[in-house]
Amino acid sequence: MADEIPTKSPPETPTNRPEKPQIPAAEPISVTEKETPLDPSPTTEEQAQKEPIQQENPSPEAEKPQKVPESQGSFKEESNKVTDLSDLEKKSLDELKTHVQELGEIQIYGVPLLVDERSDVILLKFLRARDFKVKEAFLMLKNTLKWREEFGIESLIEENLGDDLDKVVFSDGFDKDGHPVCYNVYGEFQNKELYKKTFGDQEKRNKFLKWRIQFLEKSIRKLDFSPGGINTIFQISDLKNSPGPGKTEHRIATKQALQLLQDNYPEFVAKQVFINVPWWYLAFYTMISPFMTQRTKSKFVFASPARTAETLFKYIAPEQVPLQYGGLSVDSCDCNPAFTNNDPASEITIKPATKQTVEILVNEKCNIIWELRVVGWDVSHSAEYVPRAEGSYTAIVYKAKKMSPTDEPVISMGYKITELGKLLLTVDNSTSKKKKLLYRFKVEPLCD
Repeated sequence: MADEIPTKSPPETPTNRPEKPQIPAAEPISVTEKETPLDPSPTTEEQAQKEPIQQENPSPEAEKPQKVPESQGSFKEESNKVTDLSDLEKKSLDELKTHVQELGEIQIYGVPLLVDERSDVILLKFLRARDFKVKEAFLMLKNTLKWREEFGIESLIEENLGDDLDKVVFSDGFDKDGHPVCYNVYGEFQNKELYKKTFGDQEKRNKFLKWRIQFLEKSIRKLDFSPGGINTIFQISDLKNSPGPGKTEHRIATKQALQLLQDNYPEFVAKQVFINVPWWYLAFYTMISPFMTQRTKSKFVFASPARTAETLFKYIAPEQVPLQYGGLSVDSCDCNPAFTNNDPASEITIKPATKQTVEILVNEKCNIIWELRVVGWDVSHSAEYVPRAEGSYTAIVYKAKKMSPTDEPVISMGYKITELGKLLLTVDNSTSKKKKLLYRFKVEPLCD
């Protein structure tokens, strides 16, 4: 369901995640990536480094230069282990615990307070939200507990609010540090019927608010509140075709939701990435920026439509990024059954006017299957198999074909190998734009 974080395992951390598709040691497969210049490029290498990765189906907004707010994404999560806290932070935590004891037996976000070390993690969230000012943190906690009771959070968890908004807000995959990723796709409200059904009057807006809180609460209860656990969420807000400032109903509902989240769910965002940022958002951000703390702004990352995919790939492995944002992750009902979000993909940046060849050396008879994607396409690609034995003929798996941004984003192929040799996957980028090549493959034994 859209309101639940998928049960897929988090990806491996950057320290142990393989750079190439993982192949069991027993399978004698090796991979070589070769870059070959084509005709002299009209763009210098220095310019190529500055060019954004070309996207599929660029919108009019992507075609003209636009200045988005400068990314502040320098935030790094602090440790929640008591041994890593400063003396002042430890003192503040102990003082807050003393105040919490006065409240008796209570629980929040599904965790009973003062029962085990998970309580420390939650109390540290309130302390950090108030710069370790104990009285202010305690007041915030009391107000949150009061609001949760009035809002009926515990009964709301079990309430059936429908699935009309499952494409507006959904969880999909994990970032490179293991945080669950939540997508907010405001462009879905271009559907006038959905917009009216969601924001048409105050009663509908209240239901939207309940749905949004329910989604967040369910997501939070899947987090690990142990001191070394993942207890924050990676948020992505897709602003493509989102309702602008002129949509009063949407603005009111969004403001209400943001205020409730800010007041009652402190320090649950690991990073907030805004993608497909339109021109009007600059004015909006400039207006609200002075009211944000530097800590909040340090979690923000902004990406124009032209830089959406490459920005996401900095934080999320491509196999964990949904198809519509340049990655390889698709719904389980649509995906190639040979691959899942846990099968790592390799990334290559193809410079302008170059040919990139992935050479997969195969030393046993087998079936090999692969997926290949070039973000933005507008390039030619081909595949051939070159047997090792002298006198053998090169087999054309498929001839060079020019792919446009409107073609299917992912190429899925397979080949039966009966002679040892090498598979060559080639992409010709004759454009003046750099491209991002994604690929992964698997080897299966031949059936008798």
